[in-house]
Amino acid sequence: MPEGEIDIVLALSGLRAADAEDALRTLAAHLLDEGSVAEGFSAALLERERSYPTGLPTPLPTAIPHADPEFVHRPGLAIATLAEPVGFGEMGGGTDEDGQVRRLPVRLIAMPLLTDARAHLRALQHLMAVLRDEAQVTRLLDAADDTDLAGRASRLLAGEEDA
Repeated sequence: MPEGEIDIVLALSGLRAADAEDALRTLAAHLLDEGSVAEGFSAALLERERSYPTGLPTPLPTAIPHADPEFVHRPGLAIATLAEPVGFGEMGGGTDEDGQVRRLPVRLIAMPLLTDARAHLRALQHLMAVLRDEAQVTRLLDAADDTDLAGRASRLLAGEEDA
């Protein structure tokens, strides 16, 4: 893999989750089972999400949750499409009329697993561009299964147009 690119470590298509925490716990459990993250990753991920929500108000709302590098054994990207939208708090502290953190109906979770963000800066910038492009996010949401999702995500992150 060329320097700076991000490997797809985990792809889950059509994940069913009761809420954002359920989705994050499920992703973290898969990552722990395969040895990509350390014990404590799930708790750190959930705590960070509570303190710093990661929902993006992109054309198709997405979330980019992450935990500190100390919990990551294998750098890459975990990606999941959700069977039904799940409410994630909006990044940047957006609030509703009641002063509560605004919740976005997220269908795509893109979780960077980084040990050194600087080493992957170009790939992260490209990931953000993909997430802002409704057609590209739709391609990911339309994946038939986990393998298809991983392939589509890899091609989009590599800059191939027809993922």
